[in-house]
Amino acid sequence: MHVQQDRSRRWLLKWSAASAAGVAIGGALLPNFGISAALAADLGEGDVGVLNYAYALEQLEAAFYTMVVDSPYADISGDETALLTDIRDHEVEHREFLKKALGDGAIPALEVDFSAVDFKSRASVLGTAMVFEDLGVGAYNGAGKLIENPDYLLAAGKIVSVEARHAAAIRDLLNPNSVSFAGDDVVDKNGLDVAYAPTEVLPKAGPFIKTDVTANSFM
Repeated sequence: MHVQQDRSRRWLLKWSAASAAGVAIGGALLPNFGISAALAADLGEGDVGVLNYAYALEQLEAAFYTMVVDSPYADISGDETALLTDIRDHEVEHREFLKKALGDGAIPALEVDFSAVDFKSRASVLGTAMVFEDLGVGAYNGAGKLIENPDYLLAAGKIVSVEARHAAAIRDLLNPNSVSFAGDDVVDKNGLDVAYAPTEVLPKAGPFIKTDVTANSFM
């Protein structure tokens, strides 16, 4: 799946993970582009920021799989429909769990943009699903160290283990009877899954989200 560079550039103008002084992403300093709290949803700080970060990603995944199930791709099998429906239900449950945990601190519902996905194409749908699942697992792994409340850390561990099951299942659909489910692009030589910092995750998720979101206090 290819996301056009101009769409990625527009995203960086919307969702800056920078502090007031800027933060290095890909070797370049990205300033805070002046999105104020009055015009955008800010993730917040501390555990609230981490939970909103996860909540944003779960909103994205829940919306994606809802569209997948509502508009199945050509020649989808019964087993694939059942699997993708289960994943949709899990993502919706994750989204609602985080929304409830955040209470009044939750960011608003996000407007998504899946215009780059061909929902009638199996390759496009499953390729996008693999990107989202791998990104979600890496995001939870990378954000775990930022969580202070042990109850939240336990909940995040339970969620990421389910996300990893999703990732393995999607990879197996794309490359059946292979080792892709735990390929060396997601599992390192020590047998450990990848961990992504928020500054790596947000720009990758950004092209699929239209809502302006900032992370000024989270990093």
